[in-house]
Amino acid sequence: MSGRVIYMAPEVAAEAGGVRMLSRHVSLLCEAGIDAALWCPAPGYRYTWFDEVVPMLSGTDLELTADDLLVVPEPAVLPGRDPAPGARKVIFNQNHFYTLLTWPDPSGYPGWTPTPTVWTASRESARVLTRLYPELPLHRVPYPIDTDLFRPGPRRTRSVAWMPRKRTQESTLLKRLLATTPGAEDVELRELTGLSEHEVAETLGRTSVFVALGAFEGFGLPVAEALSTGCLVVGYPAGGGLELFDAPGAWAVPDQRPLLLAEETVRVLDLPDTEGLRTASRQWVRDRHTAETVGPALVEAVRAARARPGAPARAVHFSAWMDEILAALGGLTGSADGRSPRSSRERSA
Repeated sequence: MSGRVIYMAPEVAAEAGGVRMLSRHVSLLCEAGIDAALWCPAPGYRYTWFDEVVPMLSGTDLELTADDLLVVPEPAVLPGRDPAPGARKVIFNQNHFYTLLTWPDPSGYPGWTPTPTVWTASRESARVLTRLYPELPLHRVPYPIDTDLFRPGPRRTRSVAWMPRKRTQESTLLKRLLATTPGAEDVELRELTGLSEHEVAETLGRTSVFVALGAFEGFGLPVAEALSTGCLVVGYPAGGGLELFDAPGAWAVPDQRPLLLAEETVRVLDLPDTEGLRTASRQWVRDRHTAETVGPALVEAVRAARARPGAPARAVHFSAWMDEILAALGGLTGSADGRSPRSSRERSA
């Protein structure tokens, strides 16, 4: 395929699953022989919280050829802000809950020339976006999981882990409830916060049960990664994560039921002979979310987007209207999917 695939990306200093996925897309495309890169404004910018190194572009604006394809994350879609009029574009919508936060008028979305393609990851996101905007071509590209990194460890202990960031109040309750639930007296409780991707993977690889505390999820990446390590999962599908609870070793709990969540966690923790379930869950992820399965879907999505109209254009990075994005998001700091801007660099961009 001729031309570049350029992913607009925010400069975030803390771990954000959505940004990590932009990098994984670029890596997969490069492996397929397609010229792809992340685009951040600051010269020489690199993410420090994961190891993958992909081609990077810099600057606040960029000249696009008629063969280029510009990929824009959905929080950057604002009324009256076409990042590259005339260019061929994709909206990469990783979380359908964000779609109308930055677009208060439900009509006229996104107002770009030419009409863009939409990519998304989960079945639920695809259903929602198709209903909202049936006129926009949509491709579902499942998330790739690094199953070599997220793998079972040499020894699994009687332990429970969760990520508190999206439900801090409920996390506090859960910790106390687990400490007082009969049968959980000897269970090690692990709050996964402030860890690198490698540290999270290593911890999950030796943990028995992962509690899903997601909220307003487009997909629920931590659940898929936990299943890949062989963790049994108990918790909230939280929207786009519903399909992940089709995995053999995952049990859904109704939202905002912390006592039920604690009790179900202890029940699953005490299930006998769980190795078969753990192995089956890991294989379930491998069958759907590895580079080998996702790569072809991504290449096909690029091919379909490139078949649509495009012209040379000057692209402006969405950092130019970051204040408007932050205002539209209402000052969110990651409560929806971890991708709202948080670093001082972003706020001043």
